[in-house]
Amino acid sequence: MKTVHVVGAGLAGLSAAVALADSGARVVLHEAAKQAGGRCRSYYDSALGLTIDNGNHLLLSGNADALGFLRTIGAPDDALVGPDAAEFDFADLKTGERWRLRPNAGRLPWWVMSPARRVPGTKALDYLAPLGILRAAAGKAEGAGGTIGAHMACEGALYRRLWHPVLLAALNTEPRDSDVGLAARILRETLGAGGKACRPLVAVEGLSYAFVDPAIRFLTTRGCEIRLGRRLRSLDLADGRVGRLVFSDGPESLGPEDSIVLALPPWVAREVLPGLHAPMEFRSIVNAHFALVPKPGSPLVLGVVNSLTEWLFAYPDRYSVTISGADRLLEVPREDLARQIWAEIAELCNLAPDLPSWQIVKEKRATFAATPAEAARRPKAETAYDNLVLAGDWTATGLPSTIEGAIRSGQTAARSLRAGPAARAGTRMRGAA
Repeated sequence: MKTVHVVGAGLAGLSAAVALADSGARVVLHEAAKQAGGRCRSYYDSALGLTIDNGNHLLLSGNADALGFLRTIGAPDDALVGPDAAEFDFADLKTGERWRLRPNAGRLPWWVMSPARRVPGTKALDYLAPLGILRAAAGKAEGAGGTIGAHMACEGALYRRLWHPVLLAALNTEPRDSDVGLAARILRETLGAGGKACRPLVAVEGLSYAFVDPAIRFLTTRGCEIRLGRRLRSLDLADGRVGRLVFSDGPESLGPEDSIVLALPPWVAREVLPGLHAPMEFRSIVNAHFALVPKPGSPLVLGVVNSLTEWLFAYPDRYSVTISGADRLLEVPREDLARQIWAEIAELCNLAPDLPSWQIVKEKRATFAATPAEAARRPKAETAYDNLVLAGDWTATGLPSTIEGAIRSGQTAARSLRAGPAARAGTRMRGAA
């Protein structure tokens, strides 16, 4: 390889750029915004007087690609924090019940035999329900296994108090309508791998502190050229390759051995790459932030059922709430949402009802819809053009739209370029077959 142009500096693009630079390639990173990070970045919010992330993210100790990425870029030791073991606190706003889910470290799930470790009101046999998901997904391509609802009973106490909130958070789509293969991969890489892979981890100092800033430093020290505020307008396509990248500030000609990693959102990628088969349906996420220092001893992450609030994060300087699959809330006035969510937080945490400084962030196209139809539309990294590969959490990573999936996609794109045009052509032919 000569020069690799990585277009898009979200986590997928950063992951690809880091992997390529680490292998000795000359990398030029282009980004339309004035800062890197895409949907996983931090910014100062004047309404709160605080630096927040544009979305709350929970990682797990089993997210091998994300943790490996942090090690490669030399992220600070406190980039992600969490308990020493797999522990998940939950609350039922309707009944007032509280419980802590505590999977054991090994793969053999003996923890379900202990009432003190499992969800109240459930039996050990109830935890066999996801086996239908795993069987249905075995050996199937993305989108070919049907929905979760067709292979698992989406009802009962355990579903309402565990499977629904966990799968909704992971898939950002109503679980009963979601692709069974994506759910199976999540279960295999987390609970199926034992509690050792399920320790919750949060970037309490911000996603930019954990992921973006160290990646930029890593790339800069390796001579990577970073060009911000540069929007890709089109690609000059001819003779089975990309000849030029046309940016808002002018064209960029490519040498005969130069390559491109296109790490853009799918709706943008479709504009510059006609005929691209990619997801077209999306789901939203709503995040709410409140400028009040949490009480000492507050759970870092609290799952909440029978409420509008789904996941409550206790950051050092604020409470933050994430609501997944939130299309129904897009037209609700922001202040109404803030007041309703704060009333729930105040009840959960025994706080004064007075509304503190707040911010509501509505992300309309947060993730692709994790349905079988949309999962089947996810493209591989390889394209019909010899010097062009794709990266993004919307590509065929086998995972839903997550940080782990985004980073994995960038690494896959980098491996594809290193393998060379002949190997990519073979992959395209196998995919077509």
